[in-house]
Amino acid sequence: MVVQHGAPARHHRPGQDQEIRFCTGRDGARLAWAAHGSGPPVIVVTCWLSHLQHDWRSPVWRHFLEDLGAFSTLVRYDERGFGMSDWGVTDFSLAARYADLESIVAAAGFDRFALLGMSGGSPVAMAYAARHPERVSRLILYGTSSGRPAQLEGDSLAEEETFRSMIRVGWAKEDPLFRRVFTRIFIPDANEEQMRWFDDLQRMSTSPQNAVASRLGRQAADVAGELPAIPVPTLILQALRDRATRFTDAVEVAGRIPDARLVELDSANHILLEDEPAWTVFVDEVRAFLEPDRSADGAGRPALIEALSPRELEVLARAAQGLTNDQIAIDLGLSPRTVERHLSNAYAKLGVAGKAARAAAVAEVLRRGLV
Repeated sequence: MVVQHGAPARHHRPGQDQEIRFCTGRDGARLAWAAHGSGPPVIVVTCWLSHLQHDWRSPVWRHFLEDLGAFSTLVRYDERGFGMSDWGVTDFSLAARYADLESIVAAAGFDRFALLGMSGGSPVAMAYAARHPERVSRLILYGTSSGRPAQLEGDSLAEEETFRSMIRVGWAKEDPLFRRVFTRIFIPDANEEQMRWFDDLQRMSTSPQNAVASRLGRQAADVAGELPAIPVPTLILQALRDRATRFTDAVEVAGRIPDARLVELDSANHILLEDEPAWTVFVDEVRAFLEPDRSADGAGRPALIEALSPRELEVLARAAQGLTNDQIAIDLGLSPRTVERHLSNAYAKLGVAGKAARAAAVAEVLRRGLV
């Protein structure tokens, strides 16, 4: 199943349409994921709240998707219990979320990619980078947690219990009174339109029960012992006055990952807004950090094009002849799913994505005389 939505006219750029697909997690949960953009693949390990369709049109997230998709093939997904993924789940543990990331990686079909761990998704990204360095070219952490379980006692425990009560009582109500508290924590410098959108996102993205269970699962996550085992280059970006995550956590993580660099962002927003200078710094840092994953020809394609396997070239050669995936599978004695995987790998190496990926991949290998 593929759901496609175009960007707003005032923002639209070629290659910026997203494709939404679904895969199944290890425990049977349905997971929604999307890809758009062009360039080296970046898999976003999702933050607390997301909705693939709603985010695509939002005044809070749209610039993230547009600007990062301008120089990368951006893959993102709705976490279990959120957005377009399965809400009927009860396991929000680190192990379950890690298994979901493995399912997304398998569905996307990339052999090697960069990981972007966003906020509460950072422990999952750090664990994956530590355990699969052969798959991760580089790691980006934004608004990261420390990787240690939350220590709640005294005032901090009372505050957290209050937040959980507010979610249970006010999350699903039409009146955003209680949700606005979380909105002001995440984007205190937003205008009223942006705040109303984030108010709506909370109710739209998940149920009160899932919101509380997810908070509990995130607060119990423990990957601190794995940080020194992360061997890949790591970029950590953190807003100085962020009230949703602490700058001291970013400092701690930067000190424990061997090849890490910390960039301070002059902002109070957990979600950087399009018109603040910190967003320009964020984009410039990420673009420069991903540059080694790009080709030297200036076309924005990964440097992996010459690494196309013989089987990937065979599949692309038949695609160039106009064969469908089913026809290619019969011709090569493969399953249609295997053909899809070879095509996905080839798209990643060629730096193409979206509904025109097949045509773009065929055109590129023909141009280079590879088939």
